[in-house]
Amino acid sequence: MQATAYTYDPETRSGSVLLDDGTPLAFDAAAFDAGGLLLLRPGQRVRIDITGDGDDRRIVLITLQTL
Repeated sequence: MQATAYTYDPETRSGSVLLDDGTPLAFDAAAFDAGGLLLLRPGQRVRIDITGDGDDRRIVLITLQTL
């Protein structure tokens, strides 16, 4: 699934993305680290893997979207 980086805190390595329908979804350091990223800037397109449904949805992997 694709999304847009919305917030990122380099100290905690956590933040949030906006799904294409505008829904915000948070990610934690484990999801950030799983993608091997060093930095994330608001506005960057990202690819995310999600687990769970409804209120239990969470991002387990976040990487940069590449062509």
